[in-house]
Amino acid sequence: MNLDAWKGWPAPAKLNLFLHITGRRPDGYHALQTVFQFLSHGDVLDFEPLPGNEVRPAHALEDVAPEDDLTVRAARRLKQATGYGDGALIRVRKVLPMGGGLGGGSSDAATTLVALNHLWGTGLSLEDLAELGLTLGADVPIFVHGRAAWAEGVGECFEPIDLPESWYLVIHPGVHVSTGAVFGDPGLTRNCEPITIADFTAGRAGNVCEPIVCKHYPAVAEALVWLERQGVQPRMTGTGSCVFAAFAGEDAARDALVRLPAAWQGFVAQGQNRSALQDRMDRA
Repeated sequence: MNLDAWKGWPAPAKLNLFLHITGRRPDGYHALQTVFQFLSHGDVLDFEPLPGNEVRPAHALEDVAPEDDLTVRAARRLKQATGYGDGALIRVRKVLPMGGGLGGGSSDAATTLVALNHLWGTGLSLEDLAELGLTLGADVPIFVHGRAAWAEGVGECFEPIDLPESWYLVIHPGVHVSTGAVFGDPGLTRNCEPITIADFTAGRAGNVCEPIVCKHYPAVAEALVWLERQGVQPRMTGTGSCVFAAFAGEDAARDALVRLPAAWQGFVAQGQNRSALQDRMDRA
């Protein structure tokens, strides 16, 4: 067995380049429109085969019980769906902040599904894996498919889209935003008129969660103002707390990163229309 094949599986971050809510479904979930693009930055997962039925994390995540870890749940769903008999130890080299709107947990779960499907030889298609992923979270399928996309529904109905692969400065202003609290806020706009891809490319789109998050988390509002002062158009990804802006190039983004206030964390990454996970599968 080549254990090197079990190491270094990427779980890239994503950005929501806009986020509208067009209504509320009978099941209580919100109907969305958004655009996902991946980043050249993210977590990395390593796996080790374990005999028997055991699936466990190598290190517990802060405030997350091992049985609630999305990577463990993903591996167990794959075993249940395929009847695979052995287990795995899952190690997440975590760099993406929790509650940041970058999709770290969903990306980790998707990478677990894709990687273990390959390593275990369970033979499911991407569509099968995306269906399993949807039971874990609405964003998991987009990470499984690994293509920048225009998305609707709860985020699971999508079509590939080609976007400029800009260089971004992403800022985490040091707060953890609860997605449930944002979607439960009575002030949230839930009746956006549906738009088209042409509307989005013309700049007629925003993030309806941004005013709610800024109201409850002043640090997010401050980070947006700081980015605007750098001469760029700031946006918030998902339900926050991370904010971002596209720069003219990598050097310009890194120059801004150097000026970042010490109280915040940030990184520079390039937008990617094809995720690093798909590139890894090509080499597998």
